[in-house]
Amino acid sequence: MSNPTLFSVVVCLLFLVLNEQDTMITRVEAKTNVHIVYLGGRPHDDTKLITDSHHDMLASIVGSKEVASKLMVYSYKHGFSGFAAKITESQAQRLAGVWPESKVYNDEGLGPIPSHWKGVCQSGELFNSTHCNRKIIGARWFIDGFLAEYGQSLNTSGNKEFLSPRDANGHGTHTSSTAGGSFVGNISYKGLGMGTVRGGAPRARLAIYKVCWNVGGGQCSSADILKAFDKAIHDGVHVLSLSIGSSIPLFSDIDQRDGLATGSFHAVAKGIAVVCGAANDGPAAQTVQNTAPWILTVAASSMDRAFPTPIILGNNKTMLGQALFTGKEIGFTGLVYPEGTGLFSDFAGVCESLSINHSFGRRKGGSLLLFTGA
Repeated sequence: MSNPTLFSVVVCLLFLVLNEQDTMITRVEAKTNVHIVYLGGRPHDDTKLITDSHHDMLASIVGSKEVASKLMVYSYKHGFSGFAAKITESQAQRLAGVWPESKVYNDEGLGPIPSHWKGVCQSGELFNSTHCNRKIIGARWFIDGFLAEYGQSLNTSGNKEFLSPRDANGHGTHTSSTAGGSFVGNISYKGLGMGTVRGGAPRARLAIYKVCWNVGGGQCSSADILKAFDKAIHDGVHVLSLSIGSSIPLFSDIDQRDGLATGSFHAVAKGIAVVCGAANDGPAAQTVQNTAPWILTVAASSMDRAFPTPIILGNNKTMLGQALFTGKEIGFTGLVYPEGTGLFSDFAGVCESLSINHSFGRRKGGSLLLFTGA
């Protein structure tokens, strides 16, 4: 079996989830404030376990339990669950929407779990049955195939990971909530795009099937993928939604080494719709993935909002573009050229780093620009 590379991963009962993983090391920013993380009713009576879970949750954001202990202000564990910690705004954002405690997984308005459901909430690191509700009705994780191929302990990679259905990176949470997240009002990105967030099927129940792990940007074993399909079919899912693919060159649609195509074939044969992402490669030819005829392959979508942002150049000319910049005017700075290193020199993340290419500046005369805000 091949070892597919993850680009997004989702699988539910009306949308099942598999997770993309990445490093959890966070740069400490200068400005910190006390943020309260409210987690609702306490899941059980063991106050030590509750406090430990709070420290573990914070440690996944700040890098270590030692740092988490220094930043923790309070742990709320008697009347309800939550904690207060002195962290940065970006660290607080990473704590929101990333965990099954998030409001986007609330089960408000949902009736009892369907009687035909056979799935379980499999316990593991920082995850147990109390994290499931009428929205998240199942969660499993599969790693034996990956460990057999990887040949060493998972966390020797240096990247944070949880041996459980819990999402260490946030990408699986993002994809699952996009597919079937509940309604949550008064949501924005730093004040932009204010409104109500919801998934494509907000009343869908979710079952999580985690098969991809935080090694090499997210790696998955076909053995684990096939086992997840096998369990999902048994559990009684209605729709499988996945965002996962292989490296180029691709297998043919009928190549049995393609575990995703093989597993999805048997799911479709049982009447379960399978929806997959078309991958992030292109625009070159023959880069669309998951093209087996029994799979509904979905490309990227657009949104119904615009974020116009003027940029004033050093020669006083103004260019109008789009950006999610919400800070103060930062004055003049060197012209940014989004060029990276390695195989994917134009990868989108390069733009986010806003690194200055000095050779480009010299070559073009060192033009200056001013970000004036959104």
